[in-house]
Amino acid sequence: MNYIALLRGINVGGHKKIKMADLRVLFENLGYRDIITYIQSGNVVFKSEDQDIVELEGRISKGIFGRYGFDVPAIVKKREEVERILVHNPFTDPEDIQANKVYFVLLKERPTQEGLSTLSSMQFDNEQLVVTPNCVYLKCNLGAGKAKCNNNLIEQKLQVAATSRNHRTLMKLWELSAD
Repeated sequence: MNYIALLRGINVGGHKKIKMADLRVLFENLGYRDIITYIQSGNVVFKSEDQDIVELEGRISKGIFGRYGFDVPAIVKKREEVERILVHNPFTDPEDIQANKVYFVLLKERPTQEGLSTLSSMQFDNEQLVVTPNCVYLKCNLGAGKAKCNNNLIEQKLQVAATSRNHRTLMKLWELSAD
């Protein structure tokens, strides 16, 4: 199976630093193969025979904690799921994508219906969001750095771990995960 692991909060602002070469070795030691890292923000494409996503996420987080001593939520998606997320993206204007205004907040698990409803009802100036059970699609007209609807707020409202990636990064990870 082809998987994409998205690690939350590594190498951001000098915190939770992990070199990508070291991360590849860690994944190899966990028994995964054909490992590719992409940029410094914790994106790993890999193959595994294991089909239990929760088990994969747990092993990766536990491996990072054992090696580095800090907690890092790992969100693992099958290549096909990432493809569906990209296909269903409601924000497809090429200018917005090129200007880096389109983001995907990938959810570790399915939130409650109440959480989904609460977040869906929220409105933000200069931002649009579409909430689904596995991804919150964001369009940040002023850029992600100025967004009020950010990863932390989404985690708080949905009560699930999440991590954000821009369109370019998620598309590249999907491409890298091809056989």
